[in-house]
Amino acid sequence: MDWLNQIPDFLLILARVSCFFITVPVFMMRTIPAPFKIGLSFFLAVIVFISVEPSHAPLAFSGGYIVLLIKESLVGLGLGFIASILFYAIQLAGTLIDLQAGFSMGAVFDPQSGTNANLTGRLKNVLATLFLLSMNGHHLLLQGVLESYRWIPVEALVPAFTDGRISTFMLETFKNSFVIAFLLAAPIVFTLFLVDLVLGIIGKTSPQINLMVVGFSLKIGVHFLVLLIALPSFFLLLNTLFSEMVESLSQMIRIMGASS
Repeated sequence: MDWLNQIPDFLLILARVSCFFITVPVFMMRTIPAPFKIGLSFFLAVIVFISVEPSHAPLAFSGGYIVLLIKESLVGLGLGFIASILFYAIQLAGTLIDLQAGFSMGAVFDPQSGTNANLTGRLKNVLATLFLLSMNGHHLLLQGVLESYRWIPVEALVPAFTDGRISTFMLETFKNSFVIAFLLAAPIVFTLFLVDLVLGIIGKTSPQINLMVVGFSLKIGVHFLVLLIALPSFFLLLNTLFSEMVESLSQMIRIMGASS
């Protein structure tokens, strides 16, 4: 039967799509049921399998086929990870804010990432996820992995894995994520720094005031006040962040497929 001969090609496509969902924002969250991820990966792989031309991959379980299977897995993981790097900037911004506001000792377990998350970082992460979904950003991410098959054929290797272009691009993306994280955290962190400065001056001039009680309550109030005032600028930066995320995903696809 002819369809049995096409199963190895389908498995290669499924490897890239399923690995993409392991690391890509929104879909990688643990709150999304595993059967949903598996089913979505399977049906997207079916769509790609129908859309692309049949590949000339080696026979199943041969040495060349195993190499292609590893390559497809790395491509899927790389595309998802390059998109999630910038998304992690939101969590980093919340961590910096909570460290300055005194909330870092109240970190709670985040079931989405499986790690301890600060309160402000958790709030900003939820707002960013809702904002991404409202902009149909998840559609752009799915379109990115589907578009990758046009640039990176299943049967072709990726020389960019060994010539340093991917690592250089990832370092550049890391740098951009830190810059965006500092921009997201700057209004609240700078304001709380001024509050600490004022409290330090008050402590020197009026030693009888209990700054441990007054200062903590004051910093909490200022934190939430500035967070509310800076909320419009937060969504403006989110728009820039998601545009950068989509552009980084496109650049990663072009880098991987440049010498295919």
